[in-house]
Amino acid sequence: MEMILLSLDFNPIKPDFGLIFWTAIIFLIFWFMMAKFAFGPIRDALTKRESDIQNALDQAAKAKEEMSNLKAENEKILADARAERSMIMKEAKEARDSMINEAKEKASAEGKRIVEEARQEIQNQKAAAIIEIKDQAGNMALQIAEKIIKKQLVGDAEQESFANGLVNDMKLN
Repeated sequence: MEMILLSLDFNPIKPDFGLIFWTAIIFLIFWFMMAKFAFGPIRDALTKRESDIQNALDQAAKAKEEMSNLKAENEKILADARAERSMIMKEAKEARDSMINEAKEKASAEGKRIVEEARQEIQNQKAAAIIEIKDQAGNMALQIAEKIIKKQLVGDAEQESFANGLVNDMKLN
């Protein structure tokens, strides 16, 4: 019965010293094992995770800063490209205007040269025609004089009518 009494004497609300001792020992061993095998890796994992999160935040901030720098740089490049485009357009317009003006000047000079050559040619043709007319007039005068001398006429009226008849008979070329 004593055994029965001992087992009946157990009360979880009022534990005895042995139960508290062994519970404390087991709890300390458990706590030591947890500290050695679980708390350290959990702490390391949490520290690593915190570090990874901080690194990710730092990298995100750095990427954001780089993106704003790239955006500013892109805007600067676009502004430079626009300025260069307008400068190229201005230079092209100036070159076009210069080429048009140069072509107009060349055309004007060429036109003046052609007109001057035409005038010179007209003057030459006119001078040649005058010389030819003078030659023909001289030849006609010689022919008339030759015919007058060959025919000996008595009166002035006869000589005049004969000369007029010769002039009418001759063909002017």
